[in-house]
Amino acid sequence: MSKPTPDVYEQGRGMDAHNKVMREIRAQKDETYDPHEPTRVWIDEDRTPGGVYQSLTIILNTGGCRWARAGGCTMCGYVAESVEGGSVAHEALMDQIEACLDHEREQMESGEADGESGLIKIYTSGSFLDEREVGAETRRAIAETFADRERIVVESLPDFVDREKLEDFTEQGLDTDVAIGLETATDRVRHDCVNKYFDFDDFIAASEHADEAGAGVKAYLLMKPPFLSESEAIEDMKSSVRRCAEYAHTVSMNPTNVQRYTMVDELYFRDGYRPPWLWSVAEVLESTADADAIVVSDPVGHGSDRGPHNCGECDDRVQTAIKDFDLRQDPSVFSEVSCECEATWEAVVERETSFSLPLAR
Repeated sequence: MSKPTPDVYEQGRGMDAHNKVMREIRAQKDETYDPHEPTRVWIDEDRTPGGVYQSLTIILNTGGCRWARAGGCTMCGYVAESVEGGSVAHEALMDQIEACLDHEREQMESGEADGESGLIKIYTSGSFLDEREVGAETRRAIAETFADRERIVVESLPDFVDREKLEDFTEQGLDTDVAIGLETATDRVRHDCVNKYFDFDDFIAASEHADEAGAGVKAYLLMKPPFLSESEAIEDMKSSVRRCAEYAHTVSMNPTNVQRYTMVDELYFRDGYRPPWLWSVAEVLESTADADAIVVSDPVGHGSDRGPHNCGECDDRVQTAIKDFDLRQDPSVFSEVSCECEATWEAVVERETSFSLPLAR
């Protein structure tokens, strides 16, 4: 990874100590990536305000999140998968889009996909609407490429959300959503635990810009960033889901998983961090099912030590219940799963008071 050179835009943001540590950690990365190949692509199903869609999810390989290059978020290792040098040409990015379409066609031919996906989700491990990652020419070309689909989601930090950029998609007749990595509605947690520099008010302003363009908002929350106990993480998510539901039609709660080249990884290695319990995810989803938004969760790496997990015996069953809830929004699914480890989880929630020494691994 090239030496981070944050410009004036990033200076004075976040916590200097966090940024310094994370620049040192990320400097250990030595992998290289092909700018003509996407980071990842897959087909899945997602619930949206327009119903359940087959979705084509695309993670473009760009120069990476510019905030991450300054140090960035304590849990995010996606910048380690970015192309060296900080930028990717228009032609290379469109090659990535074509590779994703080839993947979809292959899935259709094999019967794994039921025709073309109605929902397109585009991420960059940064901000799709940041024109230093994805230029205006590329953004417009992507909008034209997917103009015959029904819905599109693009990811961005709130700074880069404005009406004109989103109108590139809405004027194509696409139902458009901007996904914002808010992480929490609590400013102190976002600043001190996640090291994100913006405030909840900035998220509100971005939602207003999206509304002006005729677009919706999908808020991404982070369950259990570092420096929170299990009970603190649960309560933060419950309140955050309800506050976000006032401005976003969908709230996606992502349990933290331990990624390489992050502060969370350093803490985990020293026994100072445990990913959240899947019971905690279920508790939040069940208790906020009446919120005025679609509330979903997709625990990455479930059942592994570095991902959200319970005891190892019930992880797949609880994950299945979470996925079922995502599609049907029926909290009764959680009453259908149980395990002896629930008692351990309940004890952790009641008695764990320190983030630095988890009571149960």
